[in-house]
Amino acid sequence: MEKFNQHTGIAAPLLRINVDTDAIIPSREMKRVSKEGLGEGLFAGWRYLAQGAREPNPDFVLNRPEYAGTSILLSGDNFGCGSSREHAVWALKEYGVRAIIAPSFGAIFANNCIRNGLLPIVLPDEAVKALARQVEKDPQAHKVHIDLEKKQVVAPGGEVYGFDIEDGPRDMLLQGLDVIGLTLRHKDEIDAFQAKDREKRPWIYL
Repeated sequence: MEKFNQHTGIAAPLLRINVDTDAIIPSREMKRVSKEGLGEGLFAGWRYLAQGAREPNPDFVLNRPEYAGTSILLSGDNFGCGSSREHAVWALKEYGVRAIIAPSFGAIFANNCIRNGLLPIVLPDEAVKALARQVEKDPQAHKVHIDLEKKQVVAPGGEVYGFDIEDGPRDMLLQGLDVIGLTLRHKDEIDAFQAKDREKRPWIYL
């Protein structure tokens, strides 16, 4: 998993509330047996003019040329609500999104983000809207900076917004470790326990 320490990127405002996982990637787009190719189906219901087609909707923010290369999403309350489909995170990540800034997230979606190297940042609604107003002036030049070590978002105008994140998820992102990787940091202790346990209960290991 790619480490997340600092990131500066183009931020696209998708200021809608209750953006659910079916909007992030509709079920009809989940026909693959791997994670690859899911980025094409990201926001398919909004991004394309017709269902099943690939003609871009010119009014959708990610299709506008000034937001080419977007790696940060700005959104409204309850982003990622709905079903628990991890495909939503996979699609965002393959598209190139590294972080989402919103006033709140669906709990399962937020956990899925952390486990896949994508940073969900909670900021007050007015702070998100203030960021959106600044980036809209010139998205390619007015980029947003995120510093996970300092737990800060820096606006294009220099305003600094602090955010909270639990130590465990923050550590996973900073080190680029999933839950298995975190566990394997204690491999020596695990091996020592198993060796001692094998002596006490050899029948368990038959």
